[in-house]
Amino acid sequence: MKSLCFSPRTASLSISRQSNSPSLSTTDRRRFSQSAIEQAIDAAAAIIMKWDAETSAYAGVTSLFHESKREAMQFTKSVNELQDIMHLLVSDQDSGSEKFSQAQRLMQIAMKRLQKEFYQILSTNRADLDPESVSTRSSRTSTSMSDYDDDGLPDDEIRTAGDSITELEDVSSTAMSDLKLIADCMIASGYAKECIRLYKIIRKSIIDEGIYKLGIEKLSSSQVNKMDWDVLDLKIKNWLDAEKISLRTLFKGERILCDHVFSSSDSIKESCFAEISNEGATLLFGFPELVAKAKKSPMEKMFRVLDMYTAISEDWQEIETIFAFESVSAVRLQAINSLVKLSESVLSLLTDFECTIHKDSSKAMTPGSGLHRLTMYSMDYLTLLADYGNILTDIISDWPPPAKSSLPESFFDSPVSDDSPRPAISVRIAWLILVLLCKLDCKSKHYKDVSLSYLFLANNLQHVISRVRASNLMYLLGEEWITKHEAKVRQFAANYERLAWGQVFASLPENPMASMTGGKAKECFMKFTSSFEDAYSKQCSCVVPDLKLRDEIKASIGTKVVAVYREFYDMHKSTVGEESSEKLFVRFSPEDVGNYLSELFFATVSSGSSSTSSSTSSHRHRYMRSLLRA
Repeated sequence: MKSLCFSPRTASLSISRQSNSPSLSTTDRRRFSQSAIEQAIDAAAAIIMKWDAETSAYAGVTSLFHESKREAMQFTKSVNELQDIMHLLVSDQDSGSEKFSQAQRLMQIAMKRLQKEFYQILSTNRADLDPESVSTRSSRTSTSMSDYDDDGLPDDEIRTAGDSITELEDVSSTAMSDLKLIADCMIASGYAKECIRLYKIIRKSIIDEGIYKLGIEKLSSSQVNKMDWDVLDLKIKNWLDAEKISLRTLFKGERILCDHVFSSSDSIKESCFAEISNEGATLLFGFPELVAKAKKSPMEKMFRVLDMYTAISEDWQEIETIFAFESVSAVRLQAINSLVKLSESVLSLLTDFECTIHKDSSKAMTPGSGLHRLTMYSMDYLTLLADYGNILTDIISDWPPPAKSSLPESFFDSPVSDDSPRPAISVRIAWLILVLLCKLDCKSKHYKDVSLSYLFLANNLQHVISRVRASNLMYLLGEEWITKHEAKVRQFAANYERLAWGQVFASLPENPMASMTGGKAKECFMKFTSSFEDAYSKQCSCVVPDLKLRDEIKASIGTKVVAVYREFYDMHKSTVGEESSEKLFVRFSPEDVGNYLSELFFATVSSGSSSTSSSTSSHRHRYMRSLLRA
């Protein structure tokens, strides 16, 4: 049978299973149980009444758990035993007895005391129970002194720092243990509602305060739309920091604390965490959705949208873990909705970017056939996009491929048209560059001099390739793409060279060492001088920003002009006649020609005008103009 055994030595009551003892009659056993119950109630009354704030001034100003941990443990143990007695009296149909009424009054006093203790611990330990402290404590119980070795701190400072950290963790650990002890006792005694109410009020205020301090505020879609970009950009930057902090400390710490304090009841810890965190977490993960819907320019908005998408997607596993309860499914749903809206915004912004290229209607020719602003803007944009390659792969994996019909058929010798399967992000980036190149081709036709059109195309395509090589675009497009487009640059450069300098090449005989009359030599010298002066006057303001391309073009022209001219000059200069005739017909020495060519393509374009890069170059240009006037 079930009996109560009371030990006066330990003032402890326990319920044990005993077999029917032949040495005791039923009446004797009942008399023994009643005596044990009375002694247990008296023992519980002694410690409970000691801490009754209404009858003891000392109890009114002193914290039980702070004053004596041993006595606090005995208090909760007595309450648990008192609860056992009440259950036993009810089972024995003795709930109307004086003993039951006395036990009930004591229980009410005890619960009132525990409520006060619970409130005091939560309130006075706000700093030690802040979510950051709790989440840190969950990952380590002490700080290793080896963590400080690299700082070169003196031994006494290391010990002080270690002692300080350990002390803070001890305070946090003690407070959590006390809260759990009280919560277990109150829940077991049927006072869960009072305990939960206190916990929710205090802990929700801490979470709400944390969200507020992190700069997360409730905003409407219209408010976000009306914000200047600088203001919204600042809020997005703040959100990116707040998301990390709130997830890793605020909500993680609160989840750990809830799970620990209410470990005896899954339903209670879920209910508490849900009511405490739902509002703040939903507000946090709702902001990206508002930004995704805001109408801002592609260059401004794209990368902040990608940053927010990256933040949520990278932390998704942690979001699912912290907000795993069904009661906080609204938080997970809000995070998913934000991811969906952000991905839709990215696709829309990519389409807007493509349209921006298509719709660029500027007809102004770039001075010196240099880099067009559309090329620089587009490659800046695409280079930054490439840094988000993995995220973009996730976003556009199911996006339909671009429609080729929007571009001329002649452009589809590009790798973008290959039928071999390629990552969607690679296809999309290659397509956007193709759209840019097609637009540049249209703009090149605005030059009246066709040679300048080819130099314009060579310069701009070379800039595209250089940006690809120097960024993550290289990994998305591949070496084959670069090789094919480098061949196009060489083709453009060759066409420029042929059209701009072809007359100079043609002015020199195929065999410069062949003998000829003085009159024929004079004619050749005059023809070369005229064609060179004409070509140089047209090309001296041209610019080739890329050093490698500039050197290649100059080397190619130099090989076809200087080397041949030098042979002709050395062979036939003496046949021209007297010194006066020589000065009249032979304007340039091979060294002069080489020097003039070496100064080509150094012009720099600024604010729509060209300027030479050195005083030497300017002097040579003035000298050439004086020759043209002579």
